[in-house]
Amino acid sequence: MDALSAESKGVVLTERQRIAWLRLIRSDNIGPATFRDLINHFGSAEAALAALPELSARGGATRAIRIASEAEAHRELEAARRFGARFVGIGEPDYPQALKQIDGAPPLLAVKGALAAAKRPAVGIVGSRNASIAGAKFAAMVARDCGRAGHTVVSGLARGIDTAAHRASLDTGTIAALAGGLDQPYPPENIGLLEEITSGNGLAVSEMPFGWEPRARDFPRRNRLIAGIGLGLVVIEAATRSGSLITARLAGEFGRLVFAVPGSPLDPRCHGTNGLLKDGASIVTAPADVVEALAPLAQFDLFPSSMVEEPAPDGKAMSVPPGDSDRNRIIDALGPTPVEIDDVIRHTGLSASAVYLILLELDISGRLHRHQGGLVSLSD
Repeated sequence: MDALSAESKGVVLTERQRIAWLRLIRSDNIGPATFRDLINHFGSAEAALAALPELSARGGATRAIRIASEAEAHRELEAARRFGARFVGIGEPDYPQALKQIDGAPPLLAVKGALAAAKRPAVGIVGSRNASIAGAKFAAMVARDCGRAGHTVVSGLARGIDTAAHRASLDTGTIAALAGGLDQPYPPENIGLLEEITSGNGLAVSEMPFGWEPRARDFPRRNRLIAGIGLGLVVIEAATRSGSLITARLAGEFGRLVFAVPGSPLDPRCHGTNGLLKDGASIVTAPADVVEALAPLAQFDLFPSSMVEEPAPDGKAMSVPPGDSDRNRIIDALGPTPVEIDDVIRHTGLSASAVYLILLELDISGRLHRHQGGLVSLSD
C-alpha cells in the first residue's frame, strides 16, 4: 500500500472516553506504559480509574493516590479549545502512525495545526543549538529536499539546526515537538516560528498539560517524540554530550534509520556526529542520501493502524487479587537492577496474570521504576 495515498484508519474516542483517558494519564504515577497496562487489564480508562485507589493501597502506598478529577479534565479540554488545539488518542486516525508503535507511546497528544502533516511519512532533523552557518544551511537543504519528496520534517523548535529545518519545510509540512505544554513553547524567540508552523502546513504536538513550563528532564521525553514520529533521523552538528545524541539513541532503539553528517574533528560541535558514524550511522554528504534511503520505506504501510482503542481484558485480569505472600515474593525478587518481566515470572513461578497485576500495584504506588525496553526495577 502506498503510504502517501493510504487512508488513516482508527477508532475515534467518544467525548466520555477522551475525558477518562485524560484523567487517567494526568493522575499520579501513571505514565504511558502504566496507562497501556491498565487499559489492557481493565478494558477501559473508566474501569482503571475506579481501581486505582485499591491498586495503590495494595502496592504499599503511604498516602492516597491523586486521581485527576472530571473537572480538571474538562478545564484542560476547554483550554485546548481556546488555544485552537485538541487531544488525539493513540488509536485515532489523526495520531501519527509511526509514533504509536514505539515503546511508551503517549496515549494522548495535544495537537495544533494541519493534521495532514502527521499522516505523511516523516523524517527527524536535529542538531546543535549554536549551529554554524554551514550546518544550518545544510539542515535547510536536507529539510527542503525531504519536503519536496513528500516527507514531513520533524524537529524540536530549538535554536540552530531545529530552527533551520522547520523554516525550510514550512511550505511542505513540518512538525514541532514541544517539551512543555503547547501554550508554553521554548525558546521564546521561536514563538513566531511556531505560529507560522501551526497557521500553515505544519503541526505542533505535545504530551504535556497546558500551562506546563518545560524543565530540563522534559526534553528527553520530547526527543522520543521526534525519534518516534519519523522513519529516520538526521543529526547535523552534535556535541559529545547533547540531546541530539539522546534522540539518535532512541531512534536506533525504535528501529529507525539514523543518519549523521560528518564534520571537522577540530569542531566540538561535530564530535557527536562523527561518533555516530563510527557506531554505524549512515553518512550524509548530500540531501539525496537521505531521500534515497527513505524512499523504499515510504512506499509501504509500515505501521498499520489498530482499530481498537479500549480493548477487552486480555486475560491478565484476576477475580481474586494476589495475596501478600505472592506480592512479597515479587518484591524480594526485584532490586535496583532492571530485569525483564518474563524473568520475574520464571523466577517466582507465579502466573503471568499475578505478576502483571502486582507490578501494576507497585507501579501505581510509586515503588516500581519502568525502563526502556519493558524492563522494571524497584524504585530507590
